[in-house]
Amino acid sequence: MKLWQLPIFAFFALASLRAQEEKSKFDWDPLNIRTSLFSQDLVMLGSERDEYASNLAAYAANEITENNASIAAINHARRFLALAMHLSPRNKQALVTQFQLSKGLLPEKSPGDYSPPVFARLLLTRGQLLEKQPAGENTLLAHYLIQLAAEIDPRNEDAVYASEIMRLDQGPPDWDKLTRPVGKEETSAP
Repeated sequence: MKLWQLPIFAFFALASLRAQEEKSKFDWDPLNIRTSLFSQDLVMLGSERDEYASNLAAYAANEITENNASIAAINHARRFLALAMHLSPRNKQALVTQFQLSKGLLPEKSPGDYSPPVFARLLLTRGQLLEKQPAGENTLLAHYLIQLAAEIDPRNEDAVYASEIMRLDQGPPDWDKLTRPVGKEETSAP
């Protein structure tokens, strides 16, 4: 390499780094979770809520990281993270992931406690148990969990079937209740 080639090489290397840096930036509208959608009457223990929240947040972080923050991955993972923050508003994994995303950083790949197929079966089973509880927030959470189970593992016929039956009988779940970004709340007229 000749001496005059060094500055040219350095210029192109820096330009490519800057281009990669710009490419890694993405838009994340922060989740606005002031209070949980689920009360203490939800048929889940606090520790169970926290465990589900950690695994949902880890799945969301991995989804975004594995897909290089594509718009589809961000929109998909947003629902997982929002549900995690509603289940346990002070969950460490959920809050750290939310903070990193709001700063435009891709979260580190997080080893969840379960593989995706196992996690989908766990969500399906918990959703089916919640369905048997009194209506209200239990059935609302059941609807969310069963749909997420089908999305995580579309080869799980039981999860897909349960999700489709719920969709046909009750319509799709309203994810806006969970995921509405900061500053985009609906305002009610007095």
